Amino acid sequence: MTNKIYEGPKAALDGLLFDGMTIMSGGFGLSGNPESLIPEIRDSGVKNLTVISNNAGADGFGLWMLLQSRQIKKMIASYVGENKLFEQQYLAGELELELNPQGTLAERIRAGGAGIPAFYTKTGVGTVVAEGKPVEEFEGQLYVRETWLRADVAIVKAWKADTAGNLVYRKTARNFNPNMATAGKVTVAEVEEIVPVGSLDPEAIHTPGIYVDRVIKSTINEKRIEKLTERKREAA
Repeated sequence: MTNKIYEGPKAALDGLLFDGMTIMSGGFGLSGNPESLIPEIRDSGVKNLTVISNNAGADGFGLWMLLQSRQIKKMIASYVGENKLFEQQYLAGELELELNPQGTLAERIRAGGAGIPAFYTKTGVGTVVAEGKPVEEFEGQLYVRETWLRADVAIVKAWKADTAGNLVYRKTARNFNPNMATAGKVTVAEVEEIVPVGSLDPEAIHTPGIYVDRVIKSTINEKRIEKLTERKREAA
């Protein structure tokens, strides 16, 4: 059995990056971001990237780094969020943006991993989302055709991996990461813990190792909170 463990983020990305490539980056908000791999992409200097991700990080964190360095040419996302740099670059015409309904984005990625070139959905019918796309009627209802999304490289973050690349995610970090892991020509996973093969309950594995090419132990695990909300403590 092939050992898929690499010594660090730089080694795991070696030979994979090139100008004009498409990268999928997992995570939902700031949960499940590949925090260790993104800085290495920045430091590589690769440019004109198309990045597929639910959002583009937050100020000073995650994919924000690649926006700041002007390495991203186009974002395919569903949420701009609190990212002011993302908003500024788009409004200034410096960044291409393909905005998707969140469920549609997830399904386009899943379809890419499943080898399904297109599918129909009611979401977006009659709105700007459907402009330029085929619309067909099924059982008296209109549906818009959406196409799959695939990437040259998918970078994901998981909780645990074994040396064969089987992955387990925790809670919100499971959003987008499992689908993206199936839709990259090469998938690189960073994880908090690496265990021997046989240590993971087969019923608990979220991404089978067949989809994962390279694994590293995370060097950054900040797990930031994007917008902290606190409740005042009630008087005793």
